Order: sequence, then C-alpha cells, then structure tokens
Amino acid sequence: MTEDTGAGTPRRYTFDFDPRFAPLLSVMGVRPETAGVLVGPGTLRVRFGPWVAETPLANVAGAETTGPYSPLRVIGVHVSLADRGLTFGTNARRGLCVRFHEPIRGGEPSGLLRHPGLTVTVDDPEALADRLSQRL
Repeated sequence: MTEDTGAGTPRRYTFDFDPRFAPLLSVMGVRPETAGVLVGPGTLRVRFGPWVAETPLANVAGAETTGPYSPLRVIGVHVSLADRGLTFGTNARRGLCVRFHEPIRGGEPSGLLRHPGLTVTVDDPEALADRLSQRL
C-alpha cells in the first residue's frame, strides 16, 4: 500500500508491538501482518488479528493521543466496563483513542455490544489523529 496522503488514497497505520508482549499476542492471532488501521475513501477499518472494527469516516467524532497505560488494561483486546470503550493494544506506552458519533461493533462476534470509542496502539498515533481530523 502506498504512503500517499491524497484524499482518496487509503493509508495504513501499523501497530507498535512491544517485544515483551508479542508472543502472547501472536498466540491470539495478532501479529504485524494481521493487525493494522486503514483509513480509506470514506472508511476507517481496524484489523486486530481475528477482530475487525469498521465504520464510515463520517462516524468519527474525534481522536486524541493517550497513554501510558497499565499493561493489564491494554495488551490484547479489552472492553471497558465503565464506558464500553474497546481497546486493541500492543504496547503500554501510547495510543490513539477514537470517539464515534454512533457506537460501533468490533469486540465480540454477535455485534450486540457497541463501543463509543476505540483505542489503538499504532506506531504513529499523531499521524493517524491528523489524518482523521482532515475528515471531520
């Protein structure tokens, strides 16, 4: 995939894997080749091993960089009991919390649980935030 930032050109953002947690994530099916964030024409799509969250870019209400986190609360797939926010985490250093106008599916296969936000621990959360802000 190209790194072009043109309006209609998809852009992929990779997850920032902490080597300490990579073996555990690999067992879950989450590896660099199976995890990434794609911002394409009109769509935000996040793949985290077998988990996928997808929504129209028009549904993105905002994004902010966050962290550091507790590894127990971020590594892997987590759903916050407080606000139902979803986390796809590969490191405890930093990430990007994306908020949605309408909650999205992605944490469990039935889609009954909807998430008002999604935190992703990508390599360059600032660049992803900038890209998403261009679409708001």
